[in-house]
Amino acid sequence: MSHRKFEHPRCGSLGFLPKKRCRRGRGKIKSFPRDDASRAPHLTGFIGYKAGMTHILRDVDKPGSKLHKKETCEPVTIVECPPMIVVGVVGYVRTPRGLRSLNTVWAEHLSDECKRRFYKNWYKAKKKAFTKYAKKYTDGKKQIDAELAELKKHCCTIRVLAHTQVRKLNLGQKKAHLIEIQVNGGSVEDKVNFAVDLFEKAVTVDSVFQANEMLDTIAITKGRGTEGVVTRWGVTRLPRKTHRGLRKVACVGAWHPARLQWSVARAGQHGFHHRTEINKKVYKIGKAGEEGHGAGTDFDVSTKEITPMGGFPHYGVVKEDYLMIKGGIPGTKKRPITLRRSLLNQTSRSALEEIKLKFIDTSSKFGHGRFQTYDEKLKTYGRTKN
Repeated sequence: MSHRKFEHPRCGSLGFLPKKRCRRGRGKIKSFPRDDASRAPHLTGFIGYKAGMTHILRDVDKPGSKLHKKETCEPVTIVECPPMIVVGVVGYVRTPRGLRSLNTVWAEHLSDECKRRFYKNWYKAKKKAFTKYAKKYTDGKKQIDAELAELKKHCCTIRVLAHTQVRKLNLGQKKAHLIEIQVNGGSVEDKVNFAVDLFEKAVTVDSVFQANEMLDTIAITKGRGTEGVVTRWGVTRLPRKTHRGLRKVACVGAWHPARLQWSVARAGQHGFHHRTEINKKVYKIGKAGEEGHGAGTDFDVSTKEITPMGGFPHYGVVKEDYLMIKGGIPGTKKRPITLRRSLLNQTSRSALEEIKLKFIDTSSKFGHGRFQTYDEKLKTYGRTKN
């Protein structure tokens, strides 16, 4: 086959070089949606934790498509999203070299799981963080009010500092994840007032995202360690009789220039990279303590939880709020997933389609999974010996 480089190009974009292990343990939002001053102030991001995957059945409503009015089976990911706590506000001013933070105003009280983020060793620390700062609230908040007035006067962008409540999940972790989330909508003064009103309050995921909405996921991919060029870049294996191995690049460059080109496929780190995936559709939002938290639908009226039988593998039971997102998302189970509102104006039929679920699978994800609930298993097997 001539012109093999076009028929089977090298897998893996050079735009993602260098393929190194990510320094952060969670995804960072590097671009926020465009601000619209005509709207009310609102948050544009959230953090959830990947629980696992299952599948759903639904009827497709897409006139003209071959699947119109037909049933389809689709994979979905469950992301558990306990409420986040707002603990600060940051103001940015515009400079010739981009945005620069002007000042940060913190709330009066910070929980221990948030303070743990500022320590390497919480056990040995004196735990004095923010004890002096909290005294600013004792003298009638004069200094705090002055700093907030400075943000309202000079800043063009306002972001809140919010942390997750990681203790509500069974992750074995006590240190919360802290993130900056931009406030969009309204004037700068409205944004600051909106952020200050949220101090020390819980923000739920349904106040940021809605069902049938498109969002973006930012996460660290699953780490795979050091891999060779065939796995890492998808280059073709050499013929069977090749001397000294065949899972290699045959020629890594010409005699001159007498150096290695940056674009040549080489072995090295594979996975644990920072990646953003756009246009993920929200199929469902489950609220803890409400009827909609379960996996029942209008067509499947059985009483069952969203957690499959035996729990999500390597995760456990989903008890808090959750998002059901179409398809897969980067990262392993238990990994923090940064969720961001879409940067684009969604106009496609897939984005605007209203989703009505007919069935959510809750069979065991260990093995073949014959039963949807424990009652169903009991009716089939009867009582068994302990």
